[in-house]
Amino acid sequence: MTSRSLRAISIAALVVPAALVLAGCSGGDGDGTTASASATAGVVGRPVTQTCDELVPADTFSVYGQRFDRVRSPKPTKGSPVAQIAAQHGRVCTWRSTTDDSVTVTVAVANLPQEQLTQLEDALFEQGGSVPTYTVEGYFSLAGRTGRADAFADRSWIHTSSSLYTEPGTAQPVVDAVRAAVAPDTTAPIGSPTP
Repeated sequence: MTSRSLRAISIAALVVPAALVLAGCSGGDGDGTTASASATAGVVGRPVTQTCDELVPADTFSVYGQRFDRVRSPKPTKGSPVAQIAAQHGRVCTWRSTTDDSVTVTVAVANLPQEQLTQLEDALFEQGGSVPTYTVEGYFSLAGRTGRADAFADRSWIHTSSSLYTEPGTAQPVVDAVRAAVAPDTTAPIGSPTP
């Protein structure tokens, strides 16, 4: 294994904190609205304009056989991908199952410059778990009972996690919904020819 591979895996294992060059940023306000961040060189993201309901319409959850209500004050774990996205003017949304309150679905989206997206993509590629069915560059991993999916559409980093995600396909309805909202031009049927 090369030193470059080890470095990329280390970055991904640490939730890619260096890739976003976060310095002096504050987290999201926790209610799913655009995060506030201080005006420092570490904030490179553009505000995400789509609302949580636009990113993931309610009918998206029907495939899971449960009803979900949006959590109005999600609290990202410090240093997590969700906290990093919030600090980059990202949108953070969490929904909780009405039948089992231990089941949540979290979605976070950041609009980032290409350089930062490339660093994230490279780190996740080195870690493995590429998912071609996400239509765009996408990755899936499972840590304990929580599945994590990341996809890159246009200039957006899409991140979602849930205990519902046991394999890449179970995260796909949410990934597809968010991708269609932030980059509709990348939404094409699997196997369709590239223009």
